[in-house]
Amino acid sequence: MGSSPLDNHYVAIGWDKLGDLKHYAGSREQLKDALQDTYPDIKKGAIAGNAGVLFRFVNSIQRNDIVVYPSKMDRMVNIGRVISDYGYVVNDQYGYPNQRRIEWLGSFPRSDFSQSALYEIGAFITLFSIKRHAAEFLNKVNLATPLETIANPDDVDDDASDVTSDDDLATESISQQAVQTTEDFIIKQLHSKLTGYEFEYFVAHILECMGYKARVSSKSGDGGVDVIAHKDELGFEPPIIKVQCKKSTGQNGEPDANQLLGALGEGEYGLFVNLGSYSRPARLLERNKAKLRLIDGDELVDLVLEHYPKLSHKYRALLPLKQIYVANLN
Repeated sequence: MGSSPLDNHYVAIGWDKLGDLKHYAGSREQLKDALQDTYPDIKKGAIAGNAGVLFRFVNSIQRNDIVVYPSKMDRMVNIGRVISDYGYVVNDQYGYPNQRRIEWLGSFPRSDFSQSALYEIGAFITLFSIKRHAAEFLNKVNLATPLETIANPDDVDDDASDVTSDDDLATESISQQAVQTTEDFIIKQLHSKLTGYEFEYFVAHILECMGYKARVSSKSGDGGVDVIAHKDELGFEPPIIKVQCKKSTGQNGEPDANQLLGALGEGEYGLFVNLGSYSRPARLLERNKAKLRLIDGDELVDLVLEHYPKLSHKYRALLPLKQIYVANLN
């Protein structure tokens, strides 16, 4: 879905082959039959749960309800208010025709929330109600009343709970939760336990684990360049990589990336590293500039996990991890 829900102010679900859900959303049984007829390859254990999601999206959500939309693309938690009834959009370009209009109230980095709250909104069920941490999300947008929200399996109906009867779906959910929790932990530790200057040293260390020679610039007068990396011992041979580090868990934009580009000389490349995400203009700039590379929080976590055995004792103590294997059913 990309950033379209935020840009176009809606939340949506797919199942586009079903057409307008109002034709048979009068009961869960009608939806079960429609799912089975339209999607014959769907797993039997998943039919009841998916029918429950579709039924609630059409019938249970009300105007002024509060929704929570965790975006995997940029690691932001978006909170908004429902401002329309259910509607079906013909030929939606993203394949999500079942929509409700939303007034977005705020977008917040995942690091702003407790780990247990993040775990609650990480369920694999598409639509559910937040119960245990509703106040934490409402407080972020200055709301204190326990309004109905989209987001947690504690409130699924009896039919929807049948979704967990499918072993593959349950296993996939556990695997996804394990991966997401680890990512959240790493980013929170780096954000809360390191100063901005210490974060620069951490990025330099990651580059060294990748086979580069890296040195951290002085605290002032670096012109937006925090780390300089190269392959040779003395740093004379190209390519020379100039790195800007931002410990922010929010979003960096095109001006930040352009500042780094302006610091590059002949044969030099720019690497921007943060714990959050980048705006679409910044990503477009990256695509158009071969000498620019943007590393966001998710990509940095991937590098940490890939090179974890090479990390110094200091950083392994900061990020205590145990290797496990989880099912990959995708």
